[in-house]
Amino acid sequence: MTPSYNNTTTGPDLDFKHYILIVISVVTILAILVLGGIWIKKFHSLRKTIEDLRRGLGRPLMNVPPATADSSPLQPSVPQPLPGMVDPRDTQGPLQRGKTWRNSRLPWRPPPQVPNITRMDLNLLQLIKAGKEGVFYKAKMTRGTCKGHSMITCKISKEGVSPKQVEVEASIMRKLLYHKNVLQLLEWNSVEEPYMLIMEFVSYGTLRNFLQTQRDKLASDPELQNLFTISSYHIALAMEHVRSKMIVHCDLALRNIMVSRFPWEVKVAEFGLSRDLTRMRSRRSTHKKQRKERVPLRWYPPEYFRNNYYSFKGDVWAYGIVLWEMQSFGTLPYPNLETSEEVVYHICAGHRNVGPDSCRPEIQQIMKDCWQEPYTSRPSFTDIVRTLENVLENDSDYVDVGSAIEA
Repeated sequence: MTPSYNNTTTGPDLDFKHYILIVISVVTILAILVLGGIWIKKFHSLRKTIEDLRRGLGRPLMNVPPATADSSPLQPSVPQPLPGMVDPRDTQGPLQRGKTWRNSRLPWRPPPQVPNITRMDLNLLQLIKAGKEGVFYKAKMTRGTCKGHSMITCKISKEGVSPKQVEVEASIMRKLLYHKNVLQLLEWNSVEEPYMLIMEFVSYGTLRNFLQTQRDKLASDPELQNLFTISSYHIALAMEHVRSKMIVHCDLALRNIMVSRFPWEVKVAEFGLSRDLTRMRSRRSTHKKQRKERVPLRWYPPEYFRNNYYSFKGDVWAYGIVLWEMQSFGTLPYPNLETSEEVVYHICAGHRNVGPDSCRPEIQQIMKDCWQEPYTSRPSFTDIVRTLENVLENDSDYVDVGSAIEA
């Protein structure tokens, strides 16, 4: 008879498996209880935070009293709503909140700019010239200096000039950087009226006014033509620099050239009509100017009247007019023509200003070259600079710096 031992061997095996299952179940239950407790604690904490926000910061915007001049955004008695937060009790949308919404201080918006220089900081001493968009003055800082300058030239914009226009003009002058024959920008104010451009000081105002007031003294100077040639050379240097920065001046005239010391320190100014070609959408569109815009017709080339087209060669044309103005001591171009229609017809018909007999032939030739048609046949400012350098080098007599005319 064979003994049976199956019951004695399988019994312990089943008891061990049950033990393992029980341990695993207990551990699982404990883990669930611990995680559940943590979740409940987080839930209550989050719920409390939400309730605090609703009680303290979630009041409807319509209940917030309007801000006053003496109120501070940090006052604890008037809690401000969080930007972008919508309270369930707030039935008004952003568009219905009106004035309260606009007065809310938004942290992502920069604070209002405070101008470095205002009209109150200046003592206007003398009127230099009145232009289409602004008035130029000699002025003195009433307190402190502007980048080390106590005496300055300021352009105060007329009513109707927008802050954007002032910013564009300032950006063009800043792009030109430093050049001895370009009027330097020191500071500007496009934040509060009157909008202003603060520039370096010039002693004698515009070149047109200087030549008119000093005409008798200059006309008797035997070195007059040499002085005019030197002045013309420095103006050409300035325009060559302006051209190198891809800027079209569009308002080159004797009235827009300032004098610190004639003829050695003359400076091109007035960039209110200028265009920066690097910021335009296309090369062709940069040369086109709006016909409704007021422009100095007596200094503009015929292609502008025929095709509404103005390019770097238009500045070359205007430079020829400047040379003629200089030789005639600031006389208005086409002096025998009174109306704009007569001027436009005269220019498009091919008529030109006639230089005075005292003008040296080299300058006469530069004028004619600047007024050639088509405009592509006109010289560049680099060509003009080289021509004038040759003229100055060939002069047998040289004007000493110390003998330059100062009035």
